[in-house]
Amino acid sequence: MPGRAAPNPPAAAISSPPAAADRYLVLDRRQRRLTVFEGGQERRLFPVGVGRPGWETPVGQFSVIELAVDPTWEHPATGRRIPPGPANPLGSRWIGFHRDCNGRVGFNGTEHLVVKGCVSAGFHGTPQRDSVGRAVSHGCVRLLDEHVRELFELVQLGTPVTVLP
Repeated sequence: MPGRAAPNPPAAAISSPPAAADRYLVLDRRQRRLTVFEGGQERRLFPVGVGRPGWETPVGQFSVIELAVDPTWEHPATGRRIPPGPANPLGSRWIGFHRDCNGRVGFNGTEHLVVKGCVSAGFHGTPQRDSVGRAVSHGCVRLLDEHVRELFELVQLGTPVTVLP
């Protein structure tokens, strides 16, 4: 009937996505697992690969600061860039949570790497599926590409990230 307001929809029909503070991530480096919590309850658990000795994933309280689909990877020391595609070490998604512009020097017992300028850490996919579950990266957190796609849909800028030792 024209001019008449429609009835209010049920509450479930007008619910909005959870606020960033209601959903948060906890990365346990030792267990090599990432847990997504929502409302204090575990929502999803992902196996991950973390930073190798000398290039450990940073520990502390962070938040999601960058989201990218089909990112371009840049080697932290040489600056060599790899565009999106099957050979890209970042896979199909990048979820940045840490940026440090003090440079970095690392040695893992066999390899010495000096980075001048900014370094970033984040969650990303990987074409090296066997690296998930291991400590092999330059500080980033590797997920299977299908898992990082799922995680990408669960976070937003500002989502809190806790990284445990």
